Amino acid sequence: MTPILIIPGLGSSGPHHWQTHLERSFPRTLRVHQDDWDYPNRAEWLERLVGAVSAAPGAVLVAHSLGCALVAHLAAEQPGLAVTAALLVAPADVESPDRTPECVRGFAPIPPGPLPFRSVVVASSDDDYITLPRAREFARAWRAEFVDVGPLGHINVEAGFGPWPLAEQILRDLLTGRRRGLNLALPDGHRGARGRKPDWRDREAQFARSSRRDASQM
Repeated sequence: MTPILIIPGLGSSGPHHWQTHLERSFPRTLRVHQDDWDYPNRAEWLERLVGAVSAAPGAVLVAHSLGCALVAHLAAEQPGLAVTAALLVAPADVESPDRTPECVRGFAPIPPGPLPFRSVVVASSDDDYITLPRAREFARAWRAEFVDVGPLGHINVEAGFGPWPLAEQILRDLLTGRRRGLNLALPDGHRGARGRKPDWRDREAQFARSSRRDASQM
């Protein structure tokens, strides 16, 4: 069974975070722990991640925020490590003083090259820590599939994310090697039921419809 490594960002991911729910829900899932979550040191964080991947060859990586930058540095500095795939959610723009705190500047610049494993970038259109065009730029540079989930903040507990079925489904696809159209962006001006802005429930419903279509064509 393929191992899974949870890679939190600045401050780690608390008990109600979607990463923690994934950690509890999937077998052979381990969190990559850091000694100091609040004052990250790139070399130390990378050393810890290298050790975790070396101990779990072929793992699928599940990163959030600053963890996404860490995965990019892993790929650039240790391209020979065995990684199956990566789910990269809400990558933080560590190069932007307007978007991220000074304590993460040691992770800049983001390595621009393609990742040597399959990857999916999930981004929000109103994330305080990165603009949507910048997230797309990262995805293109990494040759990653891209999922625009709309205005969902930093995709964390503060944005209302505990259990997150979409992340679970994408993770299952990465574990099984299944590929499908993942760009779930809704057209500009689209509103969900009763005129409200689309939220994660709209995205889940759209993803479920896509899954049923895929299944009917198999």
